[in-house]
Amino acid sequence: MRNTAKLTTAVLAAGALTFGLSACGSDKGSSSASSDYSGPLVVAASPTPHAEILDYVKDHLAKKAGLDLEVKEFTDYVTPNTATEDGSVGANYFQNQPYLDDFNKKNGTHIVPVVTVHLEPLGLYSHKVKSAEALKSGATVAVPNDSVNEARALKLLAANGLITLKSGVGNEATPADITKNPKKLKFKELEAAQTPRSLDDVDAAVINGNYAISSGLKPAKDALILESAKNNPYGNFLAVKKGNEKDPRVKKLAKLLTSPEVKKFIESKYAGSVIPSF
Repeated sequence: MRNTAKLTTAVLAAGALTFGLSACGSDKGSSSASSDYSGPLVVAASPTPHAEILDYVKDHLAKKAGLDLEVKEFTDYVTPNTATEDGSVGANYFQNQPYLDDFNKKNGTHIVPVVTVHLEPLGLYSHKVKSAEALKSGATVAVPNDSVNEARALKLLAANGLITLKSGVGNEATPADITKNPKKLKFKELEAAQTPRSLDDVDAAVINGNYAISSGLKPAKDALILESAKNNPYGNFLAVKKGNEKDPRVKKLAKLLTSPEVKKFIESKYAGSVIPSF
């Protein structure tokens, strides 16, 4: 029986507010990690595939390894990091390095990666055309509105010849950095979680792998174009607040997440839509 806590939008908002208030009243020592490593390890995770992978570990591997694991599901890309920073959870599993670097810089948080587990290729999807080439002039494409994922989406389109980006543009690229747009594509910026729901309203949408899978899409089959896994910097990892890398529970989980059993589970369950990175 799954013992996964699902948080509503209201609770998430309240959690984010609580973090904001506590941060305002904290002192300079607030960045130091907790040394209390007793009790279950609570991990914040996106529902798909992160929480599913953690649930596999919890149900099949954790007990034998002596790990008491609790999984909390979050549907946004902000609260898992703020909850890890303020100690509400002991770790999180949902993000990649460019996103984390940007988040730490903008929010003053101290989250660090522990071990990379998998890649979810970003893809372009449509309910209206069968190929990227079939997009008509002036077509509207939905993209995630957070800086790193928007840049990642634009780089995907550029890599497939739909647009050209300014030379040297990094992980903060926006539509303003497009130098050539032969199809005169228009861009609709949405919260990443909303992009799958936009497919009936736009001509195409660039969707993060976890949201594509959770909405019933099969990236390896349904994407018009899909990120290559080769030399891809967007692998998703287990992360903790700096200083908690030495937590024995975290070390156990890191080992289990990169075990042959988890690799086999990922390959079997997701059939190329999620790719092990170890």
